[in-house]
Amino acid sequence: MQDDTLFCIPAFIQNTMSPSASLRKNGNSRSNSYTKAGAAINPVDDDEELEYSTPEEYFSSEEEEEEEEYGTTPSSSSSSSSSAAKKDHPVAVLRKVPIVTSPCKLDRQAGSGKGDNRSKTGIHVSLFDLFKGFRPGSDLTKFQLPPQFNLPKSQLQAYGESVYCCDQDLLGMCAAAASPLDRFLAVIRWHISTTRPAPFGRAPYNPILGETHHVSVGDLNVLCEQVSHHPPVSALYATSESKKLQLLWWHQAVPRFCGNGVEVTILGQRHLNLLEHEEIYETSSPKLHICFFPISGNEWVGNTTVRCVKSGLEASISFKGKGFFALHGSSNKVSGKIWDISTKRILYELNGSWDQVVTLKNKESGKISTLYDAQATIVDIHSPIIENLEGTSSMESVNIWSALTEALVNGESAQKMRETKRRLEEAQRELQQKRLASGIVWSPKYFRSTKEGNWVWHDESMDVPHAPLVVR
Repeated sequence: MQDDTLFCIPAFIQNTMSPSASLRKNGNSRSNSYTKAGAAINPVDDDEELEYSTPEEYFSSEEEEEEEEYGTTPSSSSSSSSSAAKKDHPVAVLRKVPIVTSPCKLDRQAGSGKGDNRSKTGIHVSLFDLFKGFRPGSDLTKFQLPPQFNLPKSQLQAYGESVYCCDQDLLGMCAAAASPLDRFLAVIRWHISTTRPAPFGRAPYNPILGETHHVSVGDLNVLCEQVSHHPPVSALYATSESKKLQLLWWHQAVPRFCGNGVEVTILGQRHLNLLEHEEIYETSSPKLHICFFPISGNEWVGNTTVRCVKSGLEASISFKGKGFFALHGSSNKVSGKIWDISTKRILYELNGSWDQVVTLKNKESGKISTLYDAQATIVDIHSPIIENLEGTSSMESVNIWSALTEALVNGESAQKMRETKRRLEEAQRELQQKRLASGIVWSPKYFRSTKEGNWVWHDESMDVPHAPLVVR
């Protein structure tokens, strides 16, 4: 934890560093993201078209972007006081570094077959009380859990962790593999690794509109943005210059009450582009089943696919749980097959558990080998550290949710957590009302929608830059 580390920031920008202020001030498409403390601030028209020759120019340009109607540009009365503050008190405020909590990872004992993310407490009783007013099939998209049921992190952080938190460089292995078949198997290995333990009875915060999360591990740079609030859609783009790869991944979670729990369907797309080989791999996501009774717990279930048109290979991978009554069988099972698209000939079968080992059987030779080992991949993983606090965006997840995260980590009262969350929500409602009154249509900063309803990176000629948060 770095919560007791203090950084100094100039007094004239101190208000932009609190979560509530950042929500009020930076909610539009030209928001002051990735702002360096003390940078010169100049207003920029939201509709003005700007040209940048390099990714660095584009991202650093955000340091100068402020919107007067949201209070980010000082008024005449406040300008003089701000100037005085800069002159007389160039360093006047101490600020704690936001807490970045540990990633969702696998316990070592899960390898014994006992790790199934099932509740051993009575928390399922409280959860069932929350949902007892819903009918089976009810859409829970707008339903919000009380803060005491939150994990101390945003859903954007949990989303990004499945890409940048990994013991092994599985994405790099996809690009480095020698043959199309080896690369396809490496992509399946990475695909399984994105399935992470989901703690029962806890859920991350719902990201606010325009929220971002930007992290680097090595030269893999990952940027997430909440591109839509209703429906909630998150988008992720990651690039690695040395490995020559691009990852585009957007999803929309659709939760529905199903009588004995909640089933979350994950819509969207995942495209991994290996530039050197001119191969694009398309994958899909399993569903998350949150079971309240007879045995409470979380399970990943459903069929997923991995497909590469250029190599002519496709795979079907099924995630299986204990079933509706959860009275027999094992959780976290995985099975599937890989075949040649043109001939339909099955090349491999795979079996195992995503939280233990998945093996690969060659259909021709009968040889069995290990494809994926969860204990070597998602056990000893670490959270990002804030390498450059001044370089973090006011819309960065760890900044927006810092007050609520600190309250959760420190075990504050439920009343205090509700009040903290309420202030964030009120700031968002205030910002939305100002947009409506001004006739402003919000649009994402880093992604754009297509006529087919998909989301893509705003400019494929630009890589994601190095982030102020890093995994070491």
